[in-house]
Amino acid sequence: MEFLASPLTYALLAANIILSLMAFGDELFLNKGLFIVGPILQDKQYYRLVSSGFLHGSQGHLLVNMLTLFFFGPPLEGILGTGLFAVIYFISLLGGSLWSLMENRRNPRYSALGASGAISGVLISFSLFAPFSTLLLFFVLPMPAIVFTALYIGYSMYASVYQKNSRIGHDAHLGGALAGGLATVLLVPGVWGGFIKAIESVLGMG
Repeated sequence: MEFLASPLTYALLAANIILSLMAFGDELFLNKGLFIVGPILQDKQYYRLVSSGFLHGSQGHLLVNMLTLFFFGPPLEGILGTGLFAVIYFISLLGGSLWSLMENRRNPRYSALGASGAISGVLISFSLFAPFSTLLLFFVLPMPAIVFTALYIGYSMYASVYQKNSRIGHDAHLGGALAGGLATVLLVPGVWGGFIKAIESVLGMG
């Protein structure tokens, strides 16, 4: 069964969905878990670096992130194994949160939420192993994994500049992607060489 082969992916999906739905109807619960610069730096509420990654700002925000995790999580967990997949996921989540903290450290009221940093790390990690694996965007449009990853992160970088008033943690995408990619390269010997060979093969250089 797919569930048994990818237990952590489905546990993360369930946790994100349940906690986000709880937050939609409870502002106090939401505010306790939000990424907010002031409480993190001044009150040392470091748990917010992780808890904010399980909350979402809207049903659409939740749907996009969970669909992406649903498509990319199981194959990556299958490649890495559950333990290493967990390491990559949470390093990416923390990397995204720390990047946001660095970018917004002078604004104590800055707040954000979403699994975007972790999802970006999962996308980059999977693309290192299978950059030209085809997925069906919106279940219809075929697209190589590396193209989807570039579009996802590229839009997030654009949004981090031009949608500053949004609570969605766009700043976290870049930090999560960098953390996930670096962690994968460091923890899985040979993955970078395999990625380069795949690129060279498609370009006719191999």
